[in-house]
Amino acid sequence: MSLPIDIHLPAIMDALDQARPVVLKAPPGAGKTTGVPPTLMGRPWVGDREVWLIQPRRLAARSAAMRLAYQMSTTVGGTVGYQVRFDRRIGKSTRLIAMTTGILLRRIQSDPFLENVSAILLDEFHERSLEMDLSLGMIHRIMDAGRDDLRLMVMSATLDPQPIVDFLPKAVGMETDGRAFPVSIEHLDIPKFDRIETSVARTLDKALQETDGDVLVFLPGVGEIRRCESMLRQSSLGDSVEIRSLYGDQSPEQQFAALAPSDRRRVILSTNVAETSVTIDGVTAVIDSGKARVMGFDPKVGLPRLELQSISMASAQQRAGRAGRTAPGKAYRLWSAATNRGRPQSDLPEILQSDLASARLLLLLWGEKDWRQFPFLTPPTPSAIQTADQLLIRLGAVSDDLDVTSIGQQIARLPLHPRLGRLMIQAKSFGLTNVAATVAALLTSKDPFTSDGNPSPLNLWDRLARMERFRQGDRREVVNVSAAQSLLRVADQIEKSLLDETDAAEMSSPDSSSPIQDRLVRCLLSAFPDRLCQRRDTGSRTAVMIGRRGIVWNANDGHQLSTWFLALDVDGGGTEAKVRLAVSVDRDQIPSDRFQTRIDHEFDTSRSAVVARRRTTIEDLVVNESPTEVEIGTKSAEILYAAACEQLPAVMPEDRSAFDSLWTRLQFLNQSMPQADLPTADHELLNEILLELCRGRTQFKQLQSGPWYDHLIGRLSYATQQFIETHAPSQLKLPSGNHARLIYGGDGPPRIEVRLQELFGWTQTPRIAGGSVPLQLRLLSPARRVEQITDDLANFWAVTYEQVRKDLRGRYPKHYWPDNPATAKATHNGMKPR
Repeated sequence: MSLPIDIHLPAIMDALDQARPVVLKAPPGAGKTTGVPPTLMGRPWVGDREVWLIQPRRLAARSAAMRLAYQMSTTVGGTVGYQVRFDRRIGKSTRLIAMTTGILLRRIQSDPFLENVSAILLDEFHERSLEMDLSLGMIHRIMDAGRDDLRLMVMSATLDPQPIVDFLPKAVGMETDGRAFPVSIEHLDIPKFDRIETSVARTLDKALQETDGDVLVFLPGVGEIRRCESMLRQSSLGDSVEIRSLYGDQSPEQQFAALAPSDRRRVILSTNVAETSVTIDGVTAVIDSGKARVMGFDPKVGLPRLELQSISMASAQQRAGRAGRTAPGKAYRLWSAATNRGRPQSDLPEILQSDLASARLLLLLWGEKDWRQFPFLTPPTPSAIQTADQLLIRLGAVSDDLDVTSIGQQIARLPLHPRLGRLMIQAKSFGLTNVAATVAALLTSKDPFTSDGNPSPLNLWDRLARMERFRQGDRREVVNVSAAQSLLRVADQIEKSLLDETDAAEMSSPDSSSPIQDRLVRCLLSAFPDRLCQRRDTGSRTAVMIGRRGIVWNANDGHQLSTWFLALDVDGGGTEAKVRLAVSVDRDQIPSDRFQTRIDHEFDTSRSAVVARRRTTIEDLVVNESPTEVEIGTKSAEILYAAACEQLPAVMPEDRSAFDSLWTRLQFLNQSMPQADLPTADHELLNEILLELCRGRTQFKQLQSGPWYDHLIGRLSYATQQFIETHAPSQLKLPSGNHARLIYGGDGPPRIEVRLQELFGWTQTPRIAGGSVPLQLRLLSPARRVEQITDDLANFWAVTYEQVRKDLRGRYPKHYWPDNPATAKATHNGMKPR
């Protein structure tokens, strides 16, 4: 039977014959996965080299290999094979290999030029996984480095091909129709607080009545699958329906059993593993929860975590299309049409929301220190790269200069996250590979101890003991038997991968002299150096992790943790991260080189002074501290200065009249005589003086009594001082012989306050600043109350004085009130001169 892809195969082959990359957009059902690879195998340029079909998921890779083997009349392991994490079926004659992106990256690491490969097909690229993006960039590099004969094809169901065509030199973009039957879509108004299993059960009755085939239900995760399965088995569906589960952590046998045909109608409860690649014949109805759990990254604590998210419109379309692969179908969406418009059009590339430690290590092994020069289709953020670099340095995988160490090379050979790779390498030297592999599996597999109302034990030793009893046949303490079996299988595979990648010499003499628990804690400290936590108080169920992030755990488990512990599994959401798995640490188990003793200087606000404390720390966690003598120097001055800048009025001199007088006079001249080019009296100058005063001092009260005036006048040359005294004097001699203080600043111009009788004989207002600024005269009564304000004394004598004289003489008859003040003799006490 022909496929939609068939009419495009000649054009595709023509482009590949010319070694031009092909970017193909083909919807589900077009036949790209099963149509392109067999056609490639007959091209002369393939020869005896291999063709690789890259899939983002293990299930998709296995399924594709099986379909292709059947189509090409061979067996899996013959001409067609596959390789996924911990599972490989490749024979000596295998030339078409379906593999996951993780395997592709490992193969590139061992064979940087892929000399035995003729073509690579990146399938389901629209998922934009981190490994898929990294694979595309590396293949781009390989082709640029001399493998211009390497054929590349990028295949996607929904992604716009043009950005990828622009990214790849000489690429050709193509689009084809799919082979799909019509699918009607119904949006349902689900009550806001309905549990997902309730909504699914209600909708399933509707789907079974309105369609004739199997029903595929998309759920966010295994927990939802379990709850739905339990509810459906207790319902009245009867024997006419067979309920099956499908998710990524199942064994291959379990996954194939879930996809196998049945005499009864199947209800397949699946995660998004069934969204692409895997064809499930017979499905005519899809129930879509609209949710998926996506691995994100919490930069606040540097922890990856699964986050429940609404799927994009592109993913929803993919899911709906599963109902129309073999017959007309119907998709039931558990969200309203109104909310559908608010969904994102497509998924965010994983490179923008994921932990980049593994990718960064791989790039560094390739010599790509400057990640900005690597051909990313979507570049990562600088902060994500920085976080990855910091972790790799902590793990000892790279040096401070980002050179890959021997430990880093060993880590990169393992199909594990760098943390777990470091754990296994350290465990190898302690003779603990079996136990460490179980720990690694606990951290990466479905939790077998969790169910509603049954929290999983926090303490690592509890979980390890339960898993060992389960291994011996005791199932009483395990909630999810299937998850426990899968966990042990993963543990065995992890241990085997370590042994496969380890030389016999490296395993010859493990250190097994200390107890197992002690050795395992030391291994975990090497793998999780940044997860070390310190309890706030002995009885508290809160702690602080390196990086100062708050940590909290279930009150029932608090007694199991010591002052120091490792938070191995943490939910980074919320104000405080929640510990899901931890192990206590004795202080003497922490490597000695992690302890640092130093003297810290800081400002004590309660004492308004710089204090010193001798601290022993592990990074930013304080082990112990004690007061010590402050070391007077640059550091203490900087601390005092920083605190004083924020509270400047509190550190100014107790008697600041001389300082304020000189300061305000300098400010006045800055404004009125800018041509004089005097030092500027501003915050910069004040801060310079403050910084000088902080040298040799540690307390605010020492600043208050400091020589502020001396530091200010010391910055002025003798000529500048004389200039200030001439043009902005501090006092002025009056006709009475007394001296009046000039007042600068405030709300008005420079001024003096003086009794009227002391100014007799002056005909004009005194002027300062080179004669450009008249003084404001505040004329006082004998009782020293302001009676008149003027800056034009001549006009005052001529116009206003007579009225003022009349008013004041009635109140102060004994004082001197001459008829002609401009020629009268001034008196210093206001009385008539003798």
